[in-house]
Amino acid sequence: MTTKHRIDATGLDQLDPAMSPARDATHFRNIIAARKRIANAEAELREAVQAARAAGDSWTVIGAALDTTRQNAYQRFGKA
Repeated sequence: MTTKHRIDATGLDQLDPAMSPARDATHFRNIIAARKRIANAEAELREAVQAARAAGDSWTVIGAALDTTRQNAYQRFGKA
């Protein structure tokens, strides 16, 4: 019988506890939490742009709200 090993993309499975001193994972957890907040904010922004478009707002208005050009706003949000 063979044992399947999953690949750990973080590389943490490769650490030897005897050779690596234990550290507080506060910063690691803070980075993960910040990434999740960014992802949530991006999703909220996409939804807000979609709602603005559905309400008839132009790419010029949306670009102004995003502090960018209408072309940039369309390139980022209009092709979805």
